[in-house]
Amino acid sequence: MLNALASSQLYHACDSTFFSFNSTDEIEPAEQPIGQENALEAMGFATDIQQEGYNLFAMGPSGSGKYSTVMSFLKKKASTEETAKEWCYVNNFKDHHKPLAIDFESGQAIIFKNDIDELIELFKAILPTFFESSDYHNDRELINKKYLNKQAEIFAQLQEEARKHDVSMNTASPSRVTFVPIVDGKPITAEEFKTIEGEKKEGLSRKMSEFEQIVKVALRKVSELSKAMQKEFKAQDRRVTKEAVESLIDDLRQKYSYSPKITGYINAMQNDIIHHVQDFLVKPEEMAAVPFMQEFYTPSFARYSVNLLISYEEDGPAPVVFEDNPIYQNLIGRVEHVAHVGTLVTDFTMIKPGALHKANGGYLVLDARKLLMQPFSYEALKRVLKSKEVRIESLAQQYSLISTTTIEPEPIPLNLKVVLIGERFLYYLLNHYDPEFSELFKVTADFEDEMPRSDENLQRYAQMIGMLAKEHALLPLTPEAVARVIEQSSREVSHASKFSTHLRNLADLLKEADYWSKKNERERIEKSDIEAVLQSRKKRLNRIQLKLYEQVDEGTLMINVSGAAVGVINALTVISLGGYSFGLPSRITARTRIGKGEIIDIERKVELGGPIHSKGVMILSSYLGSRYASDLPLSLSASLVFEQSYGKIEGDSASSTELFALLSSLSQIPIKQNIAVTGSVNQFGEIQPIGGVNEKIEGFYDICMQKDPEAAYGVIIPSANVKHLMLKKEVLESVEKGIFSVYAITSIDEGISILTGIEAGEADEKGNYPEASLNAKVVARLHELSETAKRFSHTKHNDNNNKEEQKEP
Repeated sequence: MLNALASSQLYHACDSTFFSFNSTDEIEPAEQPIGQENALEAMGFATDIQQEGYNLFAMGPSGSGKYSTVMSFLKKKASTEETAKEWCYVNNFKDHHKPLAIDFESGQAIIFKNDIDELIELFKAILPTFFESSDYHNDRELINKKYLNKQAEIFAQLQEEARKHDVSMNTASPSRVTFVPIVDGKPITAEEFKTIEGEKKEGLSRKMSEFEQIVKVALRKVSELSKAMQKEFKAQDRRVTKEAVESLIDDLRQKYSYSPKITGYINAMQNDIIHHVQDFLVKPEEMAAVPFMQEFYTPSFARYSVNLLISYEEDGPAPVVFEDNPIYQNLIGRVEHVAHVGTLVTDFTMIKPGALHKANGGYLVLDARKLLMQPFSYEALKRVLKSKEVRIESLAQQYSLISTTTIEPEPIPLNLKVVLIGERFLYYLLNHYDPEFSELFKVTADFEDEMPRSDENLQRYAQMIGMLAKEHALLPLTPEAVARVIEQSSREVSHASKFSTHLRNLADLLKEADYWSKKNERERIEKSDIEAVLQSRKKRLNRIQLKLYEQVDEGTLMINVSGAAVGVINALTVISLGGYSFGLPSRITARTRIGKGEIIDIERKVELGGPIHSKGVMILSSYLGSRYASDLPLSLSASLVFEQSYGKIEGDSASSTELFALLSSLSQIPIKQNIAVTGSVNQFGEIQPIGGVNEKIEGFYDICMQKDPEAAYGVIIPSANVKHLMLKKEVLESVEKGIFSVYAITSIDEGISILTGIEAGEADEKGNYPEASLNAKVVARLHELSETAKRFSHTKHNDNNNKEEQKEP
């Protein structure tokens, strides 16, 4: 028989005297998260290498500190790097639908914007004075007089031609001339002209037609003179405007001569101002005096604006941007529209940046799950990373959902690192199903879930606790409280020699402990405050657990923890609901009879058993045949069932338990009902480790204490699970009193001996077991079933032969 485990093996306590501080506010806070050295190294590699596709995917469970670690690392890295370039969008005077993108060094874009704005305001003030000067008006009068004189000459020549053609001419305006014939020295009316007959009338008509052609030629010359005069007026306006603005624009051109693109824009702006100088000459008071003019003409200076897309402080760090809502527009940018005369219009001033613009030259951090949930966002991100430029495109325009006036902003070159944060299964899915993913995210930072409980790590973990306490303005912790936090952390990862690196759970525990400490008017968080947190959490979540325990106590759920029974055993199971796990024993029964070597899993037959559970049951048939009936047919039919189970069952942790029930049924030796079992088994009868061992043991312990706190109980677990034990205090106290025992086994033989009180027995060289051993009884029963099956088969064969003989004539 195996000895039960000692209480020291069931809980790995943390000695508070190991810490030299009186409270955590005395220790230096941790500079970086503990246990994540590999992840930090991966982040350093991804941010240092300047090659295409070396973006980063930071993966790990939710709450493991991925976000805070990544952001802290990137901000520290960015502080040593150059400030990113700033970007502006300006009007493209050649094609208004294709705005131009201009880059600046940090702090220079706002200066350029202010320079342009001040220049336009200055032009508004000075240009009217140039056009109101006496020189301007004198020059304009000379031009006007020159063309009036030429026009007068044309009309004088026309009057001379009128006399030659006996026509009286009247000039109503420079563009309209009327004339009538002269008879006997007097102009005649239309009625008088009708009374004239014969050759005289034909002669008058001929002269009128000739003169009409002369008038048309003259008026055409007058029209050409008017056009020429207007051209000269405009040329004069352009000349005056150029003289007025050139010196001021030259200063600006010289200031930005280092950038051909900026000087090109300034030149285009100068030409546009010269051609639209009238906008600068309209005074607001004049517009107000004539309200209807505003409906037809409103000067617009928006085309000279500078859309400051991205700007930074001078000599600041490289940008680190986290986009919490990565919809397409927030990622790529957007072009806004306004309603005008019943339609939607836009211009370059309505271009808004996306997260990629804001992070250009630095780092963009995205939540992988949120990114994948947004339509078009993930594909847009990949397209941008592959093309190395950000092109703002409207989804509605791409898919022809609406028809509006739109623009095509010039793409902006992209130079940044993208970091996706997500859980491991997202990384594996993307890597498997998306061939482009591995090309664009070549570096993986895998965050550890746990780390060894070494002396060095204990000190670092205490520093981490101190850092979180200061970061969240919590009370400092005593050494005893720190030790209890470490013990609970080991419980969370179900490993006595490790503790969790899950920062969110740790921070939540400290915040709740701070609440209880302040409620009790303490100055420091003590061990009792940590215990209060754990107890209050359990009370908030254990309603269903208590209801099930109540059903066991009432006998509704039939769990027997006393006496012994053949083919009946208590299995340790665990239930997880809403992040809370608890153990509950389940009754497994086995029945055996003559058959063809089939073990019927009733759970599988009714489709309540999962594939892993079914696999565990199939192993039992292989074990029985190879261990006990290697030289004879396995003439056995057995059935296994989880009694009072009404839901899905999955996992193989009860396969050893089911095997113990089968051996009991075959040998007809009863199993002690005060001992429950967990553990999976392989084909060689070796016991394999399982999960949830602490919850399983504590669940059976609670049921036993409800039944009879003074009786003796025990559990059997795999030896490989001993290192996972972190049992609660009540179990440890019962173990020390001898009321409760925990046995760790490595084989089926060890377990069946504990359960029945009878040695399993070892086979000799001939394969025979000791006569009084349990294995010998199992072999004897299998031989008996085989012989019975053989006799039955022989009898049936003879009966069939007799029937055939009776049929013969």
